[in-house]
Amino acid sequence: MTAKTLMIVGSMSSAGKSLLVTALCRIYARRGIKVAPFKAQNMSNNAAVCADGSEIGRAQALQAAAAGLAPTVDMNPVLIKPEADSRSQVILMGRPWHTLEAKNYYEKKAILWEHVTAALDRLRNAYDLVIIEGAGSAAEINLKRGDIVNMAVARYAQSPVLLIGDIDRGGIFAQLLGTLWLLDPDERALVRGLVVNKFRGDLALFSDGVQILEEKGDVPVLGVVPYLRSLNLPDEDAVSVEDASRHPYTGTTSQTYIAVLALPRISNFDDFDPLKAESGVTLRYISSAAEFGTPSAVIIPGTKSTIADLDWLRQTGLAEAVTKFAKQGGAVVGICGGYQMLGEAIADLHHVESKVKYTSGLGLLPVHTEFLKEKATFQAQARINCQRGWMARLDESTLSGYEIHMGKTPSQTAWLEISSRNGNQVKVVDGSVSSDGKIWGCYLHGIFVNDEFRHAWLESLGWERRASSQSEIFNQSLELLADAVEGALNMELLEKIVWQS
Repeated sequence: MTAKTLMIVGSMSSAGKSLLVTALCRIYARRGIKVAPFKAQNMSNNAAVCADGSEIGRAQALQAAAAGLAPTVDMNPVLIKPEADSRSQVILMGRPWHTLEAKNYYEKKAILWEHVTAALDRLRNAYDLVIIEGAGSAAEINLKRGDIVNMAVARYAQSPVLLIGDIDRGGIFAQLLGTLWLLDPDERALVRGLVVNKFRGDLALFSDGVQILEEKGDVPVLGVVPYLRSLNLPDEDAVSVEDASRHPYTGTTSQTYIAVLALPRISNFDDFDPLKAESGVTLRYISSAAEFGTPSAVIIPGTKSTIADLDWLRQTGLAEAVTKFAKQGGAVVGICGGYQMLGEAIADLHHVESKVKYTSGLGLLPVHTEFLKEKATFQAQARINCQRGWMARLDESTLSGYEIHMGKTPSQTAWLEISSRNGNQVKVVDGSVSSDGKIWGCYLHGIFVNDEFRHAWLESLGWERRASSQSEIFNQSLELLADAVEGALNMELLEKIVWQS
């Protein structure tokens, strides 16, 4: 049996497509429906690793979790990871394929489209319902010839479509009606409902707005979804980081203030969502030395381009600020690319990232990194092997996470031993730590999801433990999201759209 489909497209980027798909996956999974997410092409450096080591967008991994599934590469066959303003690494079916300039990307449409349609067909053969997410705006008419993710997918699947707009940004009528009017007649015929997202205030005040949309768009408004606060769920891309870093630093009264460096090519920043969710913790993304303040700890996150972002740290004065902070006894953490930056030097002999063969690091950990041509992508299990500082209390405890990197960093001060990669037993040391345990780094993404590890590190910063489990917080947020969306949408009409189309 071929599954039914429902496609969610947007009037713009960050309109809320990903969260709406997440909510619908949860809603239908709760109803006993075998539901799976799908996004043909995702552009994000926030990635997840599947059980077989394949790489997909983090948003699709979240949607899979909402549906009660382990993520698979069919859920996101094409992942574009920006390396520069006009150059990206293309991940095809979970593996690095090409690094392409933007102008050359659309020449590959035929190859990519073949994989997109095959992945969607496999999902439709395995599930009852596939909820498809578009990308950006559905009406990017100048890019239409190369479309493999928006209305081209809807036409291929002959899927009913919901169009979502962000009222919080303003211009909701231009967003939704303008998008409808720019679609071709056959595309517009597939749009079966409108969704107004991120509404603040009294819903009764927008009743005339709903009427205007329905009259001028000749499409029913399926619902008005409220602006949802305090959802501890990962964001799809770095827009949230960029927005947060634009607000000037005004100080914090939080017991524990953690500064995360908002690298231009930041990746997998959802590593730090478990920290942000803790009571008594303020986590802030900063992009200049002027915003540094007086943090309890500094984190250098992962990045798609370590050398370029290390240069950016020096240009902004953040490299000097972090080094000074560390020498004064401050706690500094580096994850993946951030870990590479903490070392003494980086060698790029194969020109994986740049034309520069050697770059000096921040010199805060006694390690050297060499970039490799091959990309390591693993789901991982590890054991702590360390008697330094706060880590001593966790010695021999286990951790779970995942690896995505293109370098090796031999270490004489390793504190982790990777014991499993993609279910296969291994014995690989990882990470480096200072003698007092205050400065440390590793390649293991998702490390702060581990409750005992997270709490032990925070307590070393002076934080007072509250009873909290990341899995409980995560599931509570999924339920809150699903409840809010289910309550806001006309589910009776949605059922007809899904099952009778």
